[in-house]
Amino acid sequence: MSAALDLTEAERVRILAKTARFNPPTAALADGRRDLVGLDRAELIAELAAIGEPAFRAKQLWHWIYHQGTTDFSTMSSIARPLQEKLAERFVIGRPEAAIVQTSTDATRKFLFRFRDGQEAETVYIPDPVQERGAVCISSQVGCTLSCRFCHTGTQTLVRNLGAAEIVGQFMAARDSYGEWPSPRGETPRLLSTIVLMGMGEPLYNYENVAKAMKIVMDGEGIALSRRRITLSTSGVVPMMDRAGEELGVNLAVSLHAVRDDLRDEIVPLNRKYPLRELIAACKRYPAASNARRITFEYVMLKDLNDSEADAHELIRLIAGIPAKVNLIPFNPWPGSPYETSTGQKIDRFAKIVMDAGFSSPVRTPRGRDILAACGQLRTEGVRK
Repeated sequence: MSAALDLTEAERVRILAKTARFNPPTAALADGRRDLVGLDRAELIAELAAIGEPAFRAKQLWHWIYHQGTTDFSTMSSIARPLQEKLAERFVIGRPEAAIVQTSTDATRKFLFRFRDGQEAETVYIPDPVQERGAVCISSQVGCTLSCRFCHTGTQTLVRNLGAAEIVGQFMAARDSYGEWPSPRGETPRLLSTIVLMGMGEPLYNYENVAKAMKIVMDGEGIALSRRRITLSTSGVVPMMDRAGEELGVNLAVSLHAVRDDLRDEIVPLNRKYPLRELIAACKRYPAASNARRITFEYVMLKDLNDSEADAHELIRLIAGIPAKVNLIPFNPWPGSPYETSTGQKIDRFAKIVMDAGFSSPVRTPRGRDILAACGQLRTEGVRK
């Protein structure tokens, strides 16, 4: 193994060790029962074995929890009543509490989910009325450690990571809200068809829990979302991008937002550790990238800062050779934000330059601004103890 690869692996270990102190609380409830949501198949089999039940019971429970969406053991008709009661004494099938639910004038819905320790995170469902489906924007952390200048979440320090149960639980609770159980077979769910890990937090700084949750979501006997319907967004944690590509292979979105290191150092401070040269190289290595599954570069349009024609041409040069599209995001203001949104004329000109170079460059229509549910507007009042 080369020294470069040794360094990368060492950096991965350092990242995981650094974030471990922000890990979520244990899955046990105050009454000693264990939440089955968030356990992988092997863990579920082990829990059942500990109470003297055979492995095939895990398959039954998996079906009821993740395909049927049930939270009540007594409704599991394929399981005899004595075992239903035995399970209810030892386990729960939990959901985060929807402390506040707001619906925008454009039908975007924002959930403030409260977890068992009282901490909170926001989740947003963004419907696509044309195709009668939509995306659930899921959080991976309470707060964030990256402090991106244009992002409201970045003004809240990292409180803790979310556990696998809390991550997958956001999607399951959103499905509860829309009555989307059982999981459809052989067709796209009518409403909640896509997951985007673009909520609060940096997913690759909570990789273990995110990966575990997404593997549960992708399991074909449960929720059964295709990896093509999951997008992981990162600000550029380069060493973990390689691992995510190898182990998950979901769609990748990169929060780019600037094409010069000096500006990106300012608005995306992580760039000081993993500058553009390293980030773009990691994008080129990402194994799922192809013409059919392009990497998405997210680019927030900030007035007179990153929206010039020169910036557009440099963006083209930077991503040349990468199967990619560019999402142009008009800046969504939040209380106290130091930036303004680029003018419509500048955004259109920027988009045309990128489009003429052969890259799809849609301008994202702001959704849920009136309830602070749009891109970059999520924040809670969580505090690290």
